[in-house]
Amino acid sequence: MSDVVVIGGGVGSMATAIRLAARGHRVQLFERRHELGGKLTELRRAGFTFGLGPSLLTLPDLFGALAAEAGRKLDELVTLTEVDPVCRYHFPDGSVLDARSDPGAMAAEVERFSPGQGRAWQRYFEWGERCWAASERAFLAGPLDLPGLARRQASLPDLFASAPGQTLAGLARRFFTDPRLIQYVCRYATYSGSSPYRAPAAVGCIPYLEHARGAWYVEGGLARLRDALARLLAETGVVVHTGATVSQVLTTDGHLAPGRAAGRPGSGWPGRGWPGRGRAGGVLVAGERVPADVVVCGADSARLYRDLSPSRPMRRRIARIGPSSSGFLVLAGVRGRTSGLAHHNVIFSPDYRGEFADIFDRRRPPADPTIYVGCPAAEDAGTAPPGHESLTLLVNVPAASPRGWGRSAADYRELLLDKLAAAGVGVRGRVLFTETLTPADFERRYDGWLGSIYGTSHNGRLAPFRRPGNRGPLAGLYLVGGSVHPGGGLPLVVIGSRIVADLITEDLATGRI
Repeated sequence: MSDVVVIGGGVGSMATAIRLAARGHRVQLFERRHELGGKLTELRRAGFTFGLGPSLLTLPDLFGALAAEAGRKLDELVTLTEVDPVCRYHFPDGSVLDARSDPGAMAAEVERFSPGQGRAWQRYFEWGERCWAASERAFLAGPLDLPGLARRQASLPDLFASAPGQTLAGLARRFFTDPRLIQYVCRYATYSGSSPYRAPAAVGCIPYLEHARGAWYVEGGLARLRDALARLLAETGVVVHTGATVSQVLTTDGHLAPGRAAGRPGSGWPGRGWPGRGRAGGVLVAGERVPADVVVCGADSARLYRDLSPSRPMRRRIARIGPSSSGFLVLAGVRGRTSGLAHHNVIFSPDYRGEFADIFDRRRPPADPTIYVGCPAAEDAGTAPPGHESLTLLVNVPAASPRGWGRSAADYRELLLDKLAAAGVGVRGRVLFTETLTPADFERRYDGWLGSIYGTSHNGRLAPFRRPGNRGPLAGLYLVGGSVHPGGGLPLVVIGSRIVADLITEDLATGRI
């Protein structure tokens, strides 16, 4: 049994702490905010409930496996409802595509929407199935380094199943001729805060997951999943400290972790220049030393290598990748109900390439953005007062301070409301109040790099290999969460928690730490 400190209270950190405690370790978790969940949280005002983070759950079996490791069943903790349609897409020409939950129904809907393209969608779905299966075997089963891939006997067919070297936009053009359906596929780059014109094609397997494994809503809001994880933390004996900021990672001799050697790219292991540097030995919290045999950092990797365990090479490496996009979020309490809105809706921009050039090249909020509109009252009337609705409007924007935008947050909010009206979703005269969150708010709340939502971006054809690894550059230091392998989003950070827990189990057993 070892003493483990987990830094951060996001979903990846919570899941890792649960797994390690269930395996017999003594675990303490430190979260600087006064609530757990990271971005999986909510805001309540005047009877309206707004989710501030993930709005859709895929691969709930991953949470089922986590609950099972703690001796529980997921359906004992939360109630899940499958969402259909998964999303309603509004295109600039006025056409609407409902992404039906059932794959066969979705192929038929695509055929109705664009005659001759239904079979193309079916072929795309089948590609997604092969890509996901290969990813599970090769990329998601452990750390993404050559020794790890070799141990897992990753085959060449698996490595090539994800169309390496191709962008998501290029993949979309392989299957579809209708530009609207190409835009529909390209939208999935935003799930990792990236550009479809730079993100690897592997991102394109997400629709397979939504249609084959289901897209789910958690009764009462996705934050109930956070509450379920908090319950598992308590039941497995994890000692949770909220309002507790970790300021340093310490070595076994009690000093600040040096972190000057970054090690081999992707390996996460120290370089050869580490003799005598020691290993992770705990953390510093409010001036007090908390000893530990293992330290797991769920904070943004940029924050770790900037402040907690400073490493100039790792900071340079992360800077070369660049941050993911951030978000501009408007929460609107609305009187009455809006016809034509599903639970999840996307109102597309007429110039998608220009939109992502604004975000990643010109570093400004798009002049004519794509808007995600969440209307949970379509699924759960309890999220708003009777007959009303809580709307969440989300736009992808650069990860940077809004001070450089050249327009105020209030002006940008009005632009979004105008665009809704132009798309036939007029709510302005019924808005009771709004709350707005900008990248600066995301940075303050979650201490993410420039307010980025997913840490480093997935831009670049080999982006998965460039993200920070799960083993840190200091023995006994591990990384989990959306800014490291395998990436952001609820399913991937839970997979990451399994990878990290297994690495720690292996390294303790073999004497590496």
